[in-house]
Amino acid sequence: MSASTLTYMKTNPKLIFFTDFDGTITLEDSNDAMIDNLGYGYAKRRQGNEAVLDGTMSFRDAFRDMLDSIKTPYDECIEYLKKNMRLDPYFVEFYHWSREHNVPIVVLSSGMIPVIRALFEALLGGKTDDHLFIVANEVEGRDGKDINSEGGWQIKYHDDSHFGHDKSLEIKPYAALPDSVRPTLLYAGDGVSDLSAARETDLLFAKKGKDLVTFCEREKIPFTLFESWESILATTKDILSGKVSVKSVAQGGLEAVQQGANKN
Repeated sequence: MSASTLTYMKTNPKLIFFTDFDGTITLEDSNDAMIDNLGYGYAKRRQGNEAVLDGTMSFRDAFRDMLDSIKTPYDECIEYLKKNMRLDPYFVEFYHWSREHNVPIVVLSSGMIPVIRALFEALLGGKTDDHLFIVANEVEGRDGKDINSEGGWQIKYHDDSHFGHDKSLEIKPYAALPDSVRPTLLYAGDGVSDLSAARETDLLFAKKGKDLVTFCEREKIPFTLFESWESILATTKDILSGKVSVKSVAQGGLEAVQQGANKN
C-alpha cells in the first residue's frame, strides 16, 4: 500500500500519534465508569480484566459481558458520562499543538464511536478538527429494541478478532511504509484493550500503575511511563524536533521502570 492511499498520510506528516481514549485521554475510563456504576460493579469488572491479562478469556467476550450488564438506556448513559467524565487537561494542549504541527491524532478505542464523539464535543466545546480521527466500535440495538430503551443497546464490534477491535490493524500499514516516507509512530494507552497495539509503534507511552504496564513488563515490550499528557506533549515535541530519539526515550523509560518508577 502506497503512502498516498493512506488516510493519515494526506498531509505528509513526520509523526502520527495513535492513542487509546478511555483512561488515557480521559482521566477515568468511561466504560469502566458505566460498568461500575450502572452495571454489575467494580469487583466483577476486575475479574474480567484479570482473566484477559492471564489469557483465560478473550477481551471481546469479557468486554461484551461487562457492557451487557448495563441496562440503562443509551441516551441516559451519554448524559451520565457528560456529567462525570473529564479530559486530561494537557490533552487539550496536545490537541491544539498537534493541529499546528501537522501531527494527526488517531484515536483507537475499544469503546464506541458515538460515545467518544459525544464526549469530545462536550469536553472540547464543539466538533473535533479534521486532524483527529476515531476508529472504534459502534452501538446497535439489542433484539430489535430502541437503543434508548432499557436494555436496548449493545456494542457492535469493529472486526472479528478476539479483541473485538484489533488496534494493530490500523497501525500496520503505516509501520510497513518505506523508510523514505514512513513517519514516526507513537502510541499511548493504559489497559487491556491496548494489548493488540502495544508492539506496533516506534514508542509506546504506558500509563503508570495500569494494566498495560504489567503486560509490557511481562512480555518485555519497550515502553515509557506517563502520568499525564504533560510528559507526552513534552516528549513528542522533542521527538518531532529531533532533540531526542525514540530509542533513547524507550531506553530511559525501561531504566526508570527498573528503578521502581511504576510503583506508587
